[in-house]
Amino acid sequence: MSHHGVSLEAIHQARRRIAGQVVRTPLVRSAALSARFEAEILLKLETCQPTGAFKLRGATNMIAALIERHGSEALAAGVVTASTGNHGRAVAYAAAQQGVPAVICLSRLVPPDKVAAIEALGAEARRVGASQDEAFEEVERLVSERGMTLIPPFDDPLVAAGQGTIGLELMEDCPDLDRVIVGLSGGGLLGGIGVAVKAIRPECRVTGVSLSRGAAMWESLQAGYPVAVEEVESLGDSLGGGIGRDNRCTLALVREVMDDHVQVSERAIARAMVAILEHEKRLVEGAAAVGLAAIEEHGLAVRGRKVALILSGNAVSLEILDRARVLAGR
Repeated sequence: MSHHGVSLEAIHQARRRIAGQVVRTPLVRSAALSARFEAEILLKLETCQPTGAFKLRGATNMIAALIERHGSEALAAGVVTASTGNHGRAVAYAAAQQGVPAVICLSRLVPPDKVAAIEALGAEARRVGASQDEAFEEVERLVSERGMTLIPPFDDPLVAAGQGTIGLELMEDCPDLDRVIVGLSGGGLLGGIGVAVKAIRPECRVTGVSLSRGAAMWESLQAGYPVAVEEVESLGDSLGGGIGRDNRCTLALVREVMDDHVQVSERAIARAMVAILEHEKRLVEGAAAVGLAAIEEHGLAVRGRKVALILSGNAVSLEILDRARVLAGR
């Protein structure tokens, strides 16, 4: 196992743990996008998860692994996390499945519809501070004072291994895949997928896509250590947030498995959201549309190739959709 703690074997173990609790999502060909880019454009529909996003894989794997190792009484005080929304929903759902109480700490930037979705799953949602880092301070307090167990959004080998199960599914459904394009924020998704894909098909390119502003992983990779950035409002709000001052897993993981990395503008994200709605009849978050945004904005070399885009996150309010349409000029 590598120094970041994520291996192909760990990902296979994760798949065994989450079976029956998490959906094995479809990989579907987009006729419209394939014709437009003269390529095989495949969409990995993580929007089909019960919580609408890939985060359910990592949260379910970690909670199940902790119970497997230490017994359910180890989580009697409950689990806690900080989240921009989708990870919070995932922890709330996975905890409810196991009968474990959950508290989700969120910054004031998180849209109200995402807060409501967390509460509907039976978890307590706490609004704290103006950033993900400030929300995380409340998490640390609950861990130390109430003995709750942290389920990190990304920076943990069990969480990254859970997300990596997507990579196994991609390789089974398209063994000759040429490239996978993945939204990149904390790095658990790209890192996990990258480990699986590179172990099975080393020649498959792994491309990361970050926001053009407030991209902590982008800055941290340039610097070589975790860098804090100011969070900004974005259509791709799920890709906001820092990578943690003492990141111990995902920075190394991303550096090891990622082949190339681009940033996308708000306008490109808006255009991609609208295109996916128009051509695929799928309403997705900005963070789910960044793969298409990257191909369009950067003219990525996809012609004649088999390319998978990860579509994850469907918590889109009508207000956000209207904003995307205006920005896209529609």
